[in-house]
Amino acid sequence: MSAGVESLLVLLILFAFLASGVPVFAAVLCAAAAALALLADFDFHRVGATMARVALRASSSWELSAIPLFVWMGEIVFRTSLVRRMFGGLSAATARLPGGLLHSNVLGCALFAAVSGSSAATTATVGKITLGELRRRGYDDGLAIGSLAGAGTLGLLIPPSIVLIIYGLLAEVSIVRLFAAGLAPGIMLALFYSAYIAARCVLRGEKNPGGGEAGMSALGALWRLAPMLALIFVVLGGIYGGYATPSEAAAMGVLSAIVLAACFGELSVRMLRESLMAAVPTACMICALLFSAAFLSTAMGFLQIPQDAASFVAGLALSPAGLLLALGAFYLLLGLILDGVSVIVMTLPVVLPMIAGAGLDPIWFGVFLVILVEAGQVTPPVGFNLFVIQGISGAPILRTARSALPFFLLM
Repeated sequence: MSAGVESLLVLLILFAFLASGVPVFAAVLCAAAAALALLADFDFHRVGATMARVALRASSSWELSAIPLFVWMGEIVFRTSLVRRMFGGLSAATARLPGGLLHSNVLGCALFAAVSGSSAATTATVGKITLGELRRRGYDDGLAIGSLAGAGTLGLLIPPSIVLIIYGLLAEVSIVRLFAAGLAPGIMLALFYSAYIAARCVLRGEKNPGGGEAGMSALGALWRLAPMLALIFVVLGGIYGGYATPSEAAAMGVLSAIVLAACFGELSVRMLRESLMAAVPTACMICALLFSAAFLSTAMGFLQIPQDAASFVAGLALSPAGLLLALGAFYLLLGLILDGVSVIVMTLPVVLPMIAGAGLDPIWFGVFLVILVEAGQVTPPVGFNLFVIQGISGAPILRTARSALPFFLLM
């Protein structure tokens, strides 16, 4: 059987399991097992033994421990007043800018992204605070929703991004280098969003409807922002300073979040229990996806699909730019129907050999891929940020998607 037919059969098996409604990680596992049994003539015991070996290898990575710790840190911060204090400081800093407090959506998401690593958590946490305030002060609702949808995706790119950790584990590249590579593009996107907000408000002659925080002194604004900035410094400073690995920095971040909660009198056994109960399902889902991705990659390796796909692409004689355009269109289409983690997990085993064959840096491609995944977060019908914002704002999903379109184009 040719490699193209085998690849198509694996893809059809995978989509058949996805269409059945089972969780993504289970669909990937079942597709990989079925591919080994049907196409590689593995018997039941050999499939099970292969799965066990892959599970042991995939779950024994020390870097994997960073994921549940970063998720827990974000849940702790979400349950304290740190985000409300941050919004107060940002309101004072942005009240006089064209667009006023709309910039607090962008800056708030950028700052919270640096302690949560999750797009959905960033959007939900910042949106619960900002959307109500912006509506109460009379800001344009479409621009408020659109800026939140776009800026919420920064949780995927600005370190400590969970998606970058997943990519680093699957691609076997340095997570620290990925974090360093994602920081500048993340800041650039935030600046693009703020520039668009300011330009649109100036061109339309819109005045800032509310600026009650404008009277706060710069020192007062900095005092409000200090706890969140301190937490970011502990996490990213330890990584970039070479004092801590991502996993160690995640543990330091959790401890720092607990200390800050205690300083503000908000630490309790109930809060810690609730944050843990919220973090465990998310962390387990991500780790299950990583294991299923490793098993799918192994199955494809037995079938030699990645090597054959890389040879096929090499035979097309595409330039690196042509390959990136093709992959960009491919990932944008996948983003219409799947969440970002699932997209990366299911495609990397085939795509990475193509990238290596084209001579592209896997670190650079990781950032490129995450930006494409970010774009998928704000495209219907399965744009997760759109659903989060719809739940917070009550706006129809198509109106939310239309409001997010300018920020999608900026990405």
